Amino acid sequence: MNGISSAPVPTLRVRDLGVAFDTHRGTVQVLQDVSFDIAAGEILGVVGESGAGKSMTGNAVIGLIEPPGRLTAGTIELQGERIDTLRGEALRRLRGRRIGMVFQDPLTSLNPVLTIGRHLTETLRLHLPLSAAAARRRAIELLADVEIPDPASRLDQYPHQFSGGMRQRVAIALALCAEPELLIADEPTTALDVSVQAQVIRVFRRVCRERGTAAMLVTHDMGVIAEAADRVMVMYRGRVLETGAVREVLDHPREPYTRALMAAIPPVHRRLRRLPVPEIGGDIAADGATDAVARPPAPAVGAASAVPPAPAGSQERPLLQVQDLAREFDLSAGWLARTLARQPRQVLRAVDGVGFEIARGTTFGLVGESGSGKSTVARMIAGLTRPTAGRVLFDGIDRWSDTARVDAVRRRFQMIFQDPYASLDPRWRVDRLIAEPVEVLGLAGSAEETAERVAEALRRVRLSPDDARKYPHQFSGG
Repeated sequence: MNGISSAPVPTLRVRDLGVAFDTHRGTVQVLQDVSFDIAAGEILGVVGESGAGKSMTGNAVIGLIEPPGRLTAGTIELQGERIDTLRGEALRRLRGRRIGMVFQDPLTSLNPVLTIGRHLTETLRLHLPLSAAAARRRAIELLADVEIPDPASRLDQYPHQFSGGMRQRVAIALALCAEPELLIADEPTTALDVSVQAQVIRVFRRVCRERGTAAMLVTHDMGVIAEAADRVMVMYRGRVLETGAVREVLDHPREPYTRALMAAIPPVHRRLRRLPVPEIGGDIAADGATDAVARPPAPAVGAASAVPPAPAGSQERPLLQVQDLAREFDLSAGWLARTLARQPRQVLRAVDGVGFEIARGTTFGLVGESGSGKSTVARMIAGLTRPTAGRVLFDGIDRWSDTARVDAVRRRFQMIFQDPYASLDPRWRVDRLIAEPVEVLGLAGSAEETAERVAEALRRVRLSPDDARKYPHQFSGG
């Protein structure tokens, strides 16, 4: 014995990782010199703004970088074994068996025509030598592990019969089927309200601890990082800026960008005019350059000024008036089944007597836990769901009864849905997606004017007009 003990091999080791995409304008380097380790049972939170490279890093680890993307540098090791060179069948065996993945939206990652039990048992039997009966027993155990109530009966239900939080816990169970050494969770709580989010985080932490599973948690939510992660890695424009223990980084950030991320969390005790997000300069250094990345003089990150109170006594008519809005859903079986079985009609009153007003130029927040009726109210206002009772007045026009003027109102309404991947047609390019409503509403007189409106729409949300030629899957979630 020479008295020297070697450090334990981390579950995941990434060194000097680089990823580039070949485009019509040349090669774009999206990741450069990314290095980090994750130990067994440890949760590493990866945080940064949209487009920072968080999801790209996770995709590179599990081998999901497809042409025109490619790995340009670096190594990826799982338990000391190189995995960045795996291809074909070897890569397929790695996914699910040794690395599990939890995606942002379980509704798009779960097959709607397969039961939850079918999802689990097929995955179990693909990776493990189990009989059908043994796989079903193991599936029930997995659902119980992620705190799905009455797992035996829920096994034969479909994804749409589960709430959002339960679907995400099913996705975690699915990722854990083969007892993987590493779990990658890409924005797993983004689509959940805070109460359900807390349940998912608790389950995620517990299963990682109990199983000794290393985890990479990709998120933009600093609150999720504080609750779930052991260490945090801050990314900006494809590079790692800062890595350390969660409390150390969140309480004493070294980098201006990290301080800006922390300052961007709005306080709840006062209203803000504008969130304090100062522009952070810098870019990925060119090959051979020695310039620091995102290290300008530290910007002054102060509190935003409070919004002055609205003028008293304003008599202007509200832009939107919601009056005694109600919506009922029939939960009973069809008419024939009710008649034969003599079952009473079952009605769920999802919205009951809701009323509020929104003034021009103001933002109105509608909050509540899952199932409280927020989205139903929004859909009734937008004209997507007919109310059972009540009125929706937009600029004095009744949204539902004034049929003569409803077309004029319709073009003044727009709705942004929760999940962009589910609301954007994956087969259409961005230019076609944006051009369609422009053409339907007659907002442009020629193809050239339509193209200019598409370009202007992209510029207004800080995207390049060149992005019009891309498909939805070529963008980050933000």
